[in-house]
Amino acid sequence: MNAPRILKDENYTFSKYFDLPYRTSDILADLGCTFARSSLLLPVSSKEIAGLDNLKMTIARNLRRVLSVTETSKREAIVSPILIGVCEEVDALLDIEYPISVSNWLKGTLDYLVIKSSSLLVIEAKQSDLDRGFTQLAVELIALDRWIDSDSKVLYGAVTTGDSWRFGTYDRAKKLITQDIKLYRVPEGLEGLVKVLIGILD
Repeated sequence: MNAPRILKDENYTFSKYFDLPYRTSDILADLGCTFARSSLLLPVSSKEIAGLDNLKMTIARNLRRVLSVTETSKREAIVSPILIGVCEEVDALLDIEYPISVSNWLKGTLDYLVIKSSSLLVIEAKQSDLDRGFTQLAVELIALDRWIDSDSKVLYGAVTTGDSWRFGTYDRAKKLITQDIKLYRVPEGLEGLVKVLIGILD
């Protein structure tokens, strides 16, 4: 790896990457990885989702009743119910605010982590900024690759504002982060989103 151009000899938590004013590709280059945008062929579950109707009603109720103006309110009203519902469907455990420390450049707390047949990392975008949030997601996926003991060739992640979700993948062999160009919207695209989340984990 060439000498870093952006990262300095100091500590960087995951949230600090959100605030860096550099391109995602330049930041990832300092971490020995490359970056691309593409239409990802994400796994999609074809199973009947037993709890989907209840989840739709829960999200619809929460959107009517909760003033989702902060990251915390969106987390409790939208993101957590979706991920808990998905974990119920695939019989998996959900880690919330999971701390890891790989190096001075790769440490902090993962918002949501599910490890089953594949690994799924979900983070909330600060200030509803999906682009800068994706940079943070990419760095966390690189850290997760070095943290977990898994045979999975690809790690999956998503950055969300609650009502918008964007996926990314990390090809561990190629050291390639790919950002999906598609956005999934909630509530109108909830079923499609849930089928992808279940497809990744099941």
